[in-house]
Amino acid sequence: MPDLRLAMPNHWLMKSEPTSYSIEDLRRDKRTAWTGVRNYLARNHMRSMAKGDRVIFYHSNGDPSGAAGVAKVVRTAYPDPTAFDPKDDHFDPKSNPDEPRWEMVDVAFVQSFSHFVTLEELRAAKSLTGLLLTSGKASQLSVQPVDKRHFDAIVKMGG
Repeated sequence: MPDLRLAMPNHWLMKSEPTSYSIEDLRRDKRTAWTGVRNYLARNHMRSMAKGDRVIFYHSNGDPSGAAGVAKVVRTAYPDPTAFDPKDDHFDPKSNPDEPRWEMVDVAFVQSFSHFVTLEELRAAKSLTGLLLTSGKASQLSVQPVDKRHFDAIVKMGG
């Protein structure tokens, strides 16, 4: 049986505070390591990512918060070195290189939206009913799966 993951990418939403790392930073850098995730479910979502998976780049804690663009996964999960660095804000003394607790993926810039899609617009869109971000169930999760239909609707809203 063929591996359908090769033919059908998964879709995700990844949050970053725009003052820490924005879609414009990703545009400039072209690619970045998604470090500092310290939630087990979010980490497990990153472990499920495959090269080519598409990501809604979401600005959280912004004024306003919302969907800013699209990225894609270009490197699958590997140990996050910030967990081992005592000088890093994301240091975890219980994690060690022999048995890493935290992982990250690399993402690359695809596009910025011509229209920044605010959280209020996402909540109001009937086509996004059931979107984890707006459903109240784990809406604070920094890395979350997105149905393809929701992904496509958000991209359309973003222009």
